[in-house]
Amino acid sequence: MAGVLVVFFHVLLLVLVPLATCGHDYGKALTKSILFFEAQRSGSLPANQRVNWRANSGLLDGKANGVDLVGGYYDAGDNVKFGLPMAFTITMMSWSILEYGKQIAESGEMGHAMDAVKWGADYFIKAHPEPYVLYGEVGDGTTDHYCWQRPEDMTTSRQAYRIDAQHPGSDLAGETAAAMAAASLVFRRSDPAYANRLLQHSKQLFEFGDKYRGKYDRSILVAQKYYQSFSGYGDELLWAAAWLYQATNDRFYLDYVANNGDALGGTGWAMTEFGWDVKYAGAQVLATKFLLQGNGNVAQHSSVLERYQQKAEFFMCSCLGKGARNVPRTPGGLMHKQSWNNLQFVTGASFLLTVYADYLAAAGKSIQCAAGTAQPSELLDFAKSQVDYILGDNPRATSYMVGYGNTYPQQVHHRGSSIVSIKINPTFVSCRGGYATWYGRDASDPNLLDGAIVGGPDAYDDFLDVRDNYEQTEPTTYNNAPMIGLLARLNGRSNQLLTELVPAPNLTSPAPVVTETTSPIAIEQKATTSWITKGKTYHRYSVTVTNNSPKTVKDLHISTSKLHGPLWGLVKSRYAYVFPEWLESLPGGMSIEFVYIHSASPADIWVSGYKLV
Repeated sequence: MAGVLVVFFHVLLLVLVPLATCGHDYGKALTKSILFFEAQRSGSLPANQRVNWRANSGLLDGKANGVDLVGGYYDAGDNVKFGLPMAFTITMMSWSILEYGKQIAESGEMGHAMDAVKWGADYFIKAHPEPYVLYGEVGDGTTDHYCWQRPEDMTTSRQAYRIDAQHPGSDLAGETAAAMAAASLVFRRSDPAYANRLLQHSKQLFEFGDKYRGKYDRSILVAQKYYQSFSGYGDELLWAAAWLYQATNDRFYLDYVANNGDALGGTGWAMTEFGWDVKYAGAQVLATKFLLQGNGNVAQHSSVLERYQQKAEFFMCSCLGKGARNVPRTPGGLMHKQSWNNLQFVTGASFLLTVYADYLAAAGKSIQCAAGTAQPSELLDFAKSQVDYILGDNPRATSYMVGYGNTYPQQVHHRGSSIVSIKINPTFVSCRGGYATWYGRDASDPNLLDGAIVGGPDAYDDFLDVRDNYEQTEPTTYNNAPMIGLLARLNGRSNQLLTELVPAPNLTSPAPVVTETTSPIAIEQKATTSWITKGKTYHRYSVTVTNNSPKTVKDLHISTSKLHGPLWGLVKSRYAYVFPEWLESLPGGMSIEFVYIHSASPADIWVSGYKLV
């Protein structure tokens, strides 16, 4: 019989590695997060279009410029096609598939996810008709925002704007190169010819952006008010080179990342944000991935890549609140960078935390922050907490994903969803008539913008669900793109760490609840007693954690959900519970026992992180 270390304090262990479901249907949220992109489609919609309230739009895009620019995505609640955020969206959708394709496939969403990437990639092929020409915008924000029309009715300017050798845009060219390189990896097996086509465009665009340097918003002036490139173009060139190295394994691109790290800021900028404008943290994460995975090409540049790694880990520590300069949080625990569309930073940062945690775990590494060591599990748990906040675990109990949960935004700042579908009422909606009839209408949107992630709450967790509150109620494609990977990861992990749900305890003949996992660590819990206080029944549960391996367990983390009472005997460590100070490890064949009390069925308890030594 295994030895038992009895903790006479009541103990609960929370955790930090493979994440398990805590009351959210991540698979359902994943499906919705991809569905949103069909509502954002411009062009001639396909026969398998699932968002049925939308119809064809923008069918003459590019005609005035002598080029076919039909297709692509509207960026947000307007009817403009902005190239820089669209390209970032495709890069992040592709990265989601590349990292978590297995989980996406298991959820039955791989076809839809790849269709979403291809819709954008096809547009970029059209937008790049010559090696040194790239169309970066169709329509303009000023005239578009003057009108409130369905995309099917729009009468605003569809002028197209481009960059070329005389009017450069290295940031736009670089991000589009990154998108097409990442997309080429998505289609490498299923459609090699298409993947090669994307890769050729990517290489040309990278060469274009590197050879003719300049900020795109100085060439496409109408973009300045809406998507100005504040970070410049150095981050996009490094980002593109990193993606091209992944897509080609050509040492030229790794050399570029290493040799230009100082000049373009990759080894110098310590960031606390990541999004459509600022890519440094993403490039730093990819450079660290190259270092951790290692190969002959990497060895020569290890010292430079280690400096990229330092900056990547500065970002991680800042997000965790353990760094020298931390990302602020709302009282409810949400990362908060700005009042306008804050959730774009939350989803982007959470994605980086998640992939970085997986890279670290695969390499058996942790990170050193100013406030101490952070294990991969801590990064994962924090990213999960941000996703859960978005899905409704917040002070308002509001889901910021439209269509998910019981309470979600009803008045989304979105032209298409706020005006009756053209298929139901084909009466033309004029430019200003849309404002008069639909914009100020104090009622829920007639069309459900399923899966859209809106801008989200303010610094105090407050949220005003009205259509003209565009800072909080407008969705964007780049809010959703990183969530595809995040939700796939969480949904996949919940299938790998199964926690059995059981009915209320029968204290007359208690049966233990055994949590079956693929881990060498087993968890068994049982109800031992109950009592009534002030008319409410409370139960005491005993939990035994057993190390079934011949090795010693260290750094054990145990996670919980559906726990509604006190626990004793372990130490709370930010997002988990760990051994008390007097117990450093759990030898093979030994167990530790703890208890918790609450007035409900057994809590969900699972191992989320550990080391075997």
